[in-house]
Formats: sequence, structure tokens, C-alpha cells
Amino acid sequence: MSLSVDLAIQQFLDHLRVERELSVLSVAAYGQDLTAFARFLAQRGVDDVGRVRPIDVLEYLAKLTAENLSSRSQARALIAQRQLFKFLRAERICDSNPTEEIDLPRFGRKLPAFLTLDEVDRLLAAPGRATPRGLRDSAMLETLYATGLRVSELVKLHLGDLNLEAGYLVAYGKGKKQRVVPLGETAVVALRSYLESARSHFLPDETIPRSDSVFLTRLGRRMTRQGFWKIIDAHARAAGIRKHISPHKLRHSFATHLVERGADLRAVQAMLGHVDIGTTEIYTHLSRAHLRGIYDKFHPRA
Repeated sequence: MSLSVDLAIQQFLDHLRVERELSVLSVAAYGQDLTAFARFLAQRGVDDVGRVRPIDVLEYLAKLTAENLSSRSQARALIAQRQLFKFLRAERICDSNPTEEIDLPRFGRKLPAFLTLDEVDRLLAAPGRATPRGLRDSAMLETLYATGLRVSELVKLHLGDLNLEAGYLVAYGKGKKQRVVPLGETAVVALRSYLESARSHFLPDETIPRSDSVFLTRLGRRMTRQGFWKIIDAHARAAGIRKHISPHKLRHSFATHLVERGADLRAVQAMLGHVDIGTTEIYTHLSRAHLRGIYDKFHPRA
């Protein structure tokens, strides 16, 4: 079956969007990598997806290497191509997968940065709780550290996703996958204070439809990822934290502090919403580094 490279990519992206229900950002990332590959193929005169050969893929990776693209970015490009041709074979558009025998570029796994317990304590104590804004910011920070949610999951929480009596919330992760995450007592208290004493201050007058999002802006709309980035940055500076901080760093801190204290890796995987436990295993490397630091500091012959 003959199909142009551009049309094949479009069908694959539609598949990711509609059938696999990937996020807009994930689909866009696939699209960006595959569009660059399509441009390379066009320069080589390959316009039919069935004519793509392993040598085309290898020479594309060589081109990325010559452009000093990182091994991680090269691996991402190859993964996108693999998924494309896996889809095309399943749809019987291609007879073979030209990426099948090509190994991923090797690269060292970068350990995620995280906050110390002291830094977390200072950050969580930074919002003043005498104002509606302070109560909201405190509830967001406490919830993020208590659950390890992605920032996109945090800002998309609806009132119906919270069960403060039982102490858990329901999060919707990548691909709209649902998971139940426990809430610690401190986070429950912070959420109750915000919901009972502060959230109404962010609601508009009766003429404007009211949002059922948990966390609202001053205009009564759902908090955005960008808005929360600014909030966490401002509180980090107020707490005297010098290192670069982001919402994802609190997620890493959540997982690291659990693993350091002996939490079961499968439980951490479930709470983080990782599909592959290999993604979660990186926190065991952090834990070993933590133990090594303790040993070096306290052993008399370290």
C-alpha cells in the first residue's frame, strides 16, 4: 500500500490523539520529531513511507549527532520513529519496520534534582495564612508535596476529586489514566482551611458561571500551570531557597523522601502514576547516594 510520509505521520498523530488519548503536549512532541524526520527523507527523495530503509534511519541519527544533538534527544527521535512504523505495520500500510534492528543511543541517566527536608519545610511555611491567597497557595504546595502530582494534574483537580474525610484524591494522569493518591493529615488540614475560609473569595459574582476547579485565580478561573510556576518561584525566593525550583522538583522530592525512608517502590510507582517501574527506579539511585553521604559523613574510616 502506497502512502506519503506526511500523510502517514498525520494518521499516526490522529491515532495518538483519538485512540490512545495522549495529551496535546505529547502529540505535539511526536509531531515535532517526525516532521523533522520527514524533511530529512524528502531531501533524500523518499516520499513513500513504504520506501524508508534502515540506512535512512541510521543516516538521520548520524545527522543529529553531527548537529550535536544530545543522546537523549536522539533516543526520543528514534522512539517516535519506532512508534510510527509499529502503527503502520499494525494498519498493514508497511510490511516492515526499518527501525527494528537499530539500538537506542546510550546515555547516562540524569538524576532528578530535589529539595532537602529543610528546604521543603521552609517552602511550605512561606505562604502567609492570614489571607485567602496565602491559604490557597499553602493548600496547593501542601497537596503537591503530599501526593507527588504533576503540576498539570494539580491544577486540573475538581472538587469531586477530593475525599478529605477518607484522606485521598483522584488524579487523572497521562492518557487520562485515573489513580487514587493518599493525602497526608497536614495536606487535608490545609485543603479544608482553603475550601472553607478562602475559596469563596476567588469566586466571581453570580452573573458569571462558577468553576468547580479546586484551585482558582483571582478572576475565578482555574489556576494555570504557568500561574502556579510563578507562585512556587515567589515563595521559594521568600523562603531563601537559592536553587532553581519548579513544581516538578516537589514531585521529585516527594518520591525521593519516601524511598529514603524505605517506601515500597511499587507503591511509589502507583502514587506517581508511572506506567513503567523503570522510571520509578531512578529514585533508588538517589537513595543509595543518600546512604553513601551518611556513611561518608559519620563512619570514622570513610
